[in-house]
Amino acid sequence: MKDLFYRYRYLFLTIGILSVIILSLFYNALKPEKKLLIYTPAMVNPELVDSLVQYQNNKLKHKIADFSFQNQNNKFITQDDYKDVIYVADFFFTTCPTICPIMTDNMVWLQEKIKDMPDVKLLSFSVTPDIDTPEVLRKYADEKGVIDSKWNLLTGDKKQIYYLARQSFLAVKTSEIGELYDMVHTENFILVDKNGRIRGFYDGTLLNEKKEDTKNVEQLLEDINWLRQNS
Repeated sequence: MKDLFYRYRYLFLTIGILSVIILSLFYNALKPEKKLLIYTPAMVNPELVDSLVQYQNNKLKHKIADFSFQNQNNKFITQDDYKDVIYVADFFFTTCPTICPIMTDNMVWLQEKIKDMPDVKLLSFSVTPDIDTPEVLRKYADEKGVIDSKWNLLTGDKKQIYYLARQSFLAVKTSEIGELYDMVHTENFILVDKNGRIRGFYDGTLLNEKKEDTKNVEQLLEDINWLRQNS
């Protein structure tokens, strides 16, 4: 048996190498190719979308609209500050006692993961801008360890934030009670690509926990890395 193996050792070695190559080819061919959707208003829960764009389904048309709001340093931040970068957006308020602290902690976790990625940033909009002044946001940012170059907390005209949230980011509900333009924010983290298109919604209260039909923040990080390699 040893003599037989020795005699045909090169044949066996060739067969072994070919087998590995063939199995690898089959695996790669059968492995589903990762893709990220390009979201339109028609693909999202209508409760989160303004009626003016609710039925829009043109993937080339829907992009985040221009904006200009003050950040925690009293500096005006516009879409130009997020040009050619991937970013994650959410809506919050500093006095929120329920899901906001969890979302902020998970955004801090994400900030740590992307701090050395020059083409990735974070963006948070206050849904109570009358309370969350730049000074309040500065204090909040200091408490949470916000890195100013990576993460802007924005405040400004409530009406403009409302329409941006519901017509562009597709992320907040309208309050059934209260004043006009009152917003009920969700747990959503929104992933936006370098072209200003929405590529995913994630539960900002879930870091590594699994929930049916819902992506968590760890999966968000995976998708950020995929976008960096495929955009």
